[in-house]
Amino acid sequence: MKTDKIFYTLFQIFPELLFQLLNQPPALAQNYQFQSVEIKELAFRLDGIFLPNSPDLDYPVYFLEVQFQKDPEFYWRFFTEIFLYLNQYKPLRPWYAIVIWAKESFDDGLPLPYQQLLVSQHIQRIYLDRITPQTSNSLGLQIVQFIITPEPQATQQVPSLLKRAKQQVTDAAIQQNVVELIEKIIVYKFPQKSRQELEAMFSLTEWKQTRFYQEAKEEGKLEGEQKGRLEGEQKGRLEGEQKGKLEGELEGKLKTVPLLLKLGLTPEQIAEELKIDIEKIQQFIASQNN
Repeated sequence: MKTDKIFYTLFQIFPELLFQLLNQPPALAQNYQFQSVEIKELAFRLDGIFLPNSPDLDYPVYFLEVQFQKDPEFYWRFFTEIFLYLNQYKPLRPWYAIVIWAKESFDDGLPLPYQQLLVSQHIQRIYLDRITPQTSNSLGLQIVQFIITPEPQATQQVPSLLKRAKQQVTDAAIQQNVVELIEKIIVYKFPQKSRQELEAMFSLTEWKQTRFYQEAKEEGKLEGEQKGRLEGEQKGRLEGEQKGKLEGELEGKLKTVPLLLKLGLTPEQIAEELKIDIEKIQQFIASQNN
């Protein structure tokens, strides 16, 4: 599942979700904007940063990363990106690092040089597989739980989740974004089923009407163009190598023509002997005479 894009969209729509996961008042989200920020020097990009809207220093910066697989280099890379960001933007306020792991087993633990951050609580780790099922009305938390729910149970959750999204989100534009996000997750959770099958199973939106469909179509088009270009380059390279080889062989054979002429062979006999078109032999002889 392409979790980076899913969680980025999820936190854009439900910024209060971060504070719910941290067991803090959801209302704190009103003081933040969620962004993806590039660190220019090395072209690093932090997946998500909650930046305070208020100059009040009581609101810290939250660096957020989502990990759905093992990665022994993760913490080294994550803290490098954080400290590069702090050096570049120099925010004069506290900061915290938040890592959302799909499973606790994916987390190999904090490297020794950073373990003091645990004591100071500058890093907090959230394991989605340890979150107990919520009965609250938080749609964001329900979507997170849906992401990690096994396929058999997820099938049963789809209708109620879509219904809840349409009931709870009254703004038409935001509702469409939420529904499309849920449908995108459905596509990733059921990779063996076609879109037509999923539409029939869950009464989903007509795919061609969704932004997700258009993005996927464009992505497929770009991938197709890239693949075609690479295959063309490879074919051209191979053809070029073959052409070069043939040209080299021809040049080598033509170098023997003057000797064969001295031995009394006619151009026709030389062409037959060297298995070269008579016109090429005649052109070569003419070029030598000039």
